[in-house]
Amino acid sequence: MSRLSVIMCLFVGISILHANIHTWAQVETAAQDAATSPTSEFFDSETGEPLPPKLPAPEGAKAFPKPDVVWVDSEERKVYVDGYVSLREGMLEMFACPVGTKEHESVVAVFSRAQTIHAALLAVGAKVGQPVSFRPKFRPASGTEIDIEVRWQDEAKKWQSTKAQEWIKDIKTGKSMTQPWVFAGSGFWKDEETGKEYYQAEAGDLVCVSNFSTATLDIPIESSQGNEGLLFEANTDEIPHLGTPVRLVLKPKLKP
Repeated sequence: MSRLSVIMCLFVGISILHANIHTWAQVETAAQDAATSPTSEFFDSETGEPLPPKLPAPEGAKAFPKPDVVWVDSEERKVYVDGYVSLREGMLEMFACPVGTKEHESVVAVFSRAQTIHAALLAVGAKVGQPVSFRPKFRPASGTEIDIEVRWQDEAKKWQSTKAQEWIKDIKTGKSMTQPWVFAGSGFWKDEETGKEYYQAEAGDLVCVSNFSTATLDIPIESSQGNEGLLFEANTDEIPHLGTPVRLVLKPKLKP
């Protein structure tokens, strides 16, 4: 049995045990924007919930079980995750979050649980490091460095792409973010009353630009999560309109 098959089998088992980790929630702000904009086609007209993008499936990649819209390409060592543009203006604590969590401070919302993406990264060879630590002194997040590419289709249905950092502006320099992301790996929290375990990044801390000890991916520098100390904002001029379907391509930088 291949490494990918083993991890996917394990993932399915974990998913059953943690079936209540995450449910798709209504995204009120995005729905309000959609009601008066051309992006309304990307949202359910009755519930206001975002609809998974109808992008062509990536060739050569194997899909994870639904409802997560995730694929893994073992040969290319890439993870594909579909989502949509959830924010174009404002301060950021995240670059990407699961749908229904932190869209108000995240450029992209993805149709996947954070735990699924964690499993997919393991399947393509990424190694978990450690989340950020603040005491007794600051220790940055560690783990395999993960490149993130954003792909989307323009009005002519032609694919466009850019580095995720291009959609994030460093407030101090006025230029695109230069820091990479590392696979910190988040962690599990156990409810002592029920005995159930929950993957902590499901609350929204998937791809962070502010430091969170619950992050799946974090940046390896000190980056405050306090409003007065936020380092990054949305790079509005580079981001397509709200609701645009996007595909994130995650690729670990592995040592030879």
